[in-house]
Amino acid sequence: MAGRSGKQNERQPPRVEDSELFPFKLDGIDIPPAAAPKRRKAASAAKEKPHYHDHRQRLRQRFEDAGPAALADYELLELFLFRAIPRQDTKPLAKALLQKFGSLDAVLAAPVQRIAEVDGAGPAVAQELKIVQALLERASRAELKQRTVISSWSQLMNYCRMSMAHEPREQFRVLFLDTKNQLIADEVLNHGTVDHAPVYPREVARRALELSAAAVILVHNHPSGDPKPSAADVAITREIVAAASAVSVRVHDHLVIGRNGAESFKSLGLL
Repeated sequence: MAGRSGKQNERQPPRVEDSELFPFKLDGIDIPPAAAPKRRKAASAAKEKPHYHDHRQRLRQRFEDAGPAALADYELLELFLFRAIPRQDTKPLAKALLQKFGSLDAVLAAPVQRIAEVDGAGPAVAQELKIVQALLERASRAELKQRTVISSWSQLMNYCRMSMAHEPREQFRVLFLDTKNQLIADEVLNHGTVDHAPVYPREVARRALELSAAAVILVHNHPSGDPKPSAADVAITREIVAAASAVSVRVHDHLVIGRNGAESFKSLGLL
């Protein structure tokens, strides 16, 4: 009997402590046994939070509290890039874009293909930048239409520089004005190569008649960066003046836009 009793005792399952079956108390709070691993996971996740997360919050707060003037160019660009790149540190890309193109306006005006050459700037970044450029140009043009172009000359120059200064190819555009010198239309009549954009004087005169324009301002860019008019620029301007005069349309000026500034034929005594 004693042997059997000993074997029965050996078959008895091991005792299970109450703490393994029921919640236990820690600092006066009931916590189930499985909560400890979850707490460890939460703490680990907190430690793994991206380093740029808090930086983004601080940058947004500075912009909100102090305004854009308190931020450097790369910080404004970095702030904007948050939209296109939601889960990455955008500071290196913002600085790389500015280093490659030289200025904020040059970054916005850069061709999509050249933006893509910058490490980290994919199609989404390029599209966001071109959207901003289009918005700025549209807003500037709308404001010009509400004012007399001749009386807001600096604004006109800024608009032309924003639209054309960083174009990789030469383009010839015409601003068509009404009798009050307000903007009727801004049209690119031709695109060309890096140093030439063919334009036909009769086409300028014909388009002015179609729009019932009383005057025009001619504008073209020099991708080389130097806005000094060439001999060919002077020659074609004289031809356009003659064609426009034949249909009673005045040529107020011819602007040459470059990355290094802008020149006015009228100011230079060439018109």
